[in-house]
Amino acid sequence: MTRRPGINLIPHWSERHSWKRLGLVAGVIALAIIYLPILWLVVMSFSAEPLSGFPGPFTLEYYRELMAQPDWIGPLLNSLAIAAGVSVVAMVTATVVGRAIPRIGRGRFGIVGIMLLPMMIPGVVIGTALFLYFRVALDMKMGLWSLFLGHFVWAYPFAFLSVLIVALRFDKVLLDAAADLGSGPIERFWRIELPLIKDGVIAGGLFSFLLSFNEIARSIYLKGRTETLPIYLWQQAASHSSHISLIFPLNVLILLASILIVSLAFWVLFGRAKG
Repeated sequence: MTRRPGINLIPHWSERHSWKRLGLVAGVIALAIIYLPILWLVVMSFSAEPLSGFPGPFTLEYYRELMAQPDWIGPLLNSLAIAAGVSVVAMVTATVVGRAIPRIGRGRFGIVGIMLLPMMIPGVVIGTALFLYFRVALDMKMGLWSLFLGHFVWAYPFAFLSVLIVALRFDKVLLDAAADLGSGPIERFWRIELPLIKDGVIAGGLFSFLLSFNEIARSIYLKGRTETLPIYLWQQAASHSSHISLIFPLNVLILLASILIVSLAFWVLFGRAKG
């Protein structure tokens, strides 16, 4: 390639270094915006005066009070039950649909787009639409079932995407070979296909559980008289008569549980593959 006089086609080292530093600074700022409030929450949960905004003196008093306070246990059990149900149903349906997508010829990209569309729609819009549909069209009483369906609508696309990623990498020649050896459809699925896509299925279930457990935008419209743990925390934070200091340790416990579930999902997806 002929180099024109006066035009430097290769960026100067100092220019590349400046862009690198700019990217580093932008990354640090983004991480600080994300993680500093979380770190502050954790530190203040051990502070004697958490609402003062200044850490210390440090104590476990509010954790002990939280363990003796029964009000949050009911919402916690509701959240666990709904999240467990959503996780199982999302895994099963995502597996059925996700493994079928690679076998579809024309139109599969449109189907994938439709399946993933709920990820792009704001939660308040879906929550309002589901409330009006369940309450007006179906005359459904708001409660555990409406929460379950609303959480499923939110979690399913993530489970579907997790299964689809591994299903697209699956070699269908293995199934053809098993069929030539006399294996039936059910045996081929259980003994060949499922073991190879199970990492995506498990990861989809874990993410579905986490998304349901922490969901609030849709739950506000669909809860009826049923409280989930995120709704309980939101109501306690908005109430002047609540013991707000207990919200700090309770959120920290939720944070630890969420980190554990996410770590398990990433280990299933990536850690085991390396091992």
